[in-house]
Amino acid sequence: MQRAYLTKQTDSVSEMAIVDTFTKLIFGESAQYSSQELLIIQALRLADANVAFDSHSDMGDYLRALGVAEMIHLVADVQQQLIPSLPPFVAGTPSATLHSSKNA
Repeated sequence: MQRAYLTKQTDSVSEMAIVDTFTKLIFGESAQYSSQELLIIQALRLADANVAFDSHSDMGDYLRALGVAEMIHLVADVQQQLIPSLPPFVAGTPSATLHSSKNA
């Protein structure tokens, strides 16, 4: 079943897996995170400096407050972090700013 969460094009984590993990954070279902969910959470920390040092609970509060457009953009940024062939960018660095301006 885990293959269902991988995209065929890049073997990166699917948008649905990211949304599922965000939902788990929002609703505070913190009992057990899978290794893939922990990877998504780490990618979220890299993609958005606002949550870089937050607890899972604080991350859920932050995600809950986002608008739909912001959430869609964040899912894309997290998915970009998870593409294996590309080096990760850190929010606030020149490469992150360049990436953000391309998507604007």
